[in-house]
Amino acid sequence: MSISWLYLCNALALGAMMVFVPVIGPLIRELGLQEWHSGLVVAISGALWMLSAQRWGKASDNKGRKPVLLLAICGYLASYALLAAFFDMALDASWPVLSVLAILILLRALLGVFYAGIPVTSAALLAENTPPGRRTQAMAGLGAANAMGMVVGPLIGGLLAVWGLTLPLYFAAVMPLLALLIVFKLPDHKPVAQAVQPALKLTDARLRLPVLSALLAMSGVITAQMCVGFFAMDKLRLPADAAAQAAGFAMATVGMVLVLVQAVLVKKLTLSASRLLVLGASVACVGFALMMLVDGLLMLLLSYAVMALGLGMVFPAMQALAADSVESARQGAAAGAVSAAQGLAMVIVPLICTGLYHLAPVLPYLLAAFMLLLLSLAAWRWHISTEVVTGEI
Repeated sequence: MSISWLYLCNALALGAMMVFVPVIGPLIRELGLQEWHSGLVVAISGALWMLSAQRWGKASDNKGRKPVLLLAICGYLASYALLAAFFDMALDASWPVLSVLAILILLRALLGVFYAGIPVTSAALLAENTPPGRRTQAMAGLGAANAMGMVVGPLIGGLLAVWGLTLPLYFAAVMPLLALLIVFKLPDHKPVAQAVQPALKLTDARLRLPVLSALLAMSGVITAQMCVGFFAMDKLRLPADAAAQAAGFAMATVGMVLVLVQAVLVKKLTLSASRLLVLGASVACVGFALMMLVDGLLMLLLSYAVMALGLGMVFPAMQALAADSVESARQGAAAGAVSAAQGLAMVIVPLICTGLYHLAPVLPYLLAAFMLLLLSLAAWRWHISTEVVTGEI
């Protein structure tokens, strides 16, 4: 298996998704929708992500990684092209708000369903081809590739938004096409499961900490993504195009820090996955709390950089814990369970954070800080209870 090609595929896929982040706030406002409408769109998309993630993982165990990955990317490409065309038409016409909202929900849901299959299948493919002792570093490499997408995507969205809010979406629709061409370079993969395997439950004791980590950490990510455009307009008092650029710079900063953390720092650290999780959640908590002090672009970028420093440790630790918890034939199921927890966050968090934002722009960030504090405490308790016998404390 060519790891570099798999990494590049994920960078392009997430990069396309992240192009949407800096323009979503201004687009919602231009269409005459409200903040909670964007929360509803992402929540419904997250529900379908949650329901489909475990199915993608199970399918990759039973049908093979490459064909499932190809199917997911093809659907992702088609969904993104339709979404870009819809926004263009909706901005040029006076459509009823309910019609705009319904179509947006449908297309964004399709985008989420097909994207869910890409990280799930990729993580399973990587895990089964990496020895247990090296999985944290391997997952950090995958995270670094995704972070490259987080750098490129928001920058594209922010810079191209100057020439039109829909132009970044058309560019983004091309990125999954490149990923599709890359996947054809991967070797064929035979199913690892000897018999059809059922999906793992989110409550499976082996996956309890990874699933909790995915839920709480993804809640923070969603909060940071959904609120940054609105925050730039309301708190920093920027116009729509400048707010889109500021949001793009913030998310690009996140991506650059994630690249450095996961490509360099995580690979240098000798911490166990659980201890890395404790450290990462604690640092990310500080980053979200710093949003109370933001009064300009530089402070916004600093806060998002500290968030990324912590989350860059959380995600590879979480994925390594999940991969180490199951045998090779269940890697897809384990990755699917973790991704389903992330999808669950996309169901419950958007409406909560946009509702809190309406009360005060900083409230969603404080809630995210509290959730990451809880994650840090839970990870430390798990570490004490499971690894004290190894003398790693």
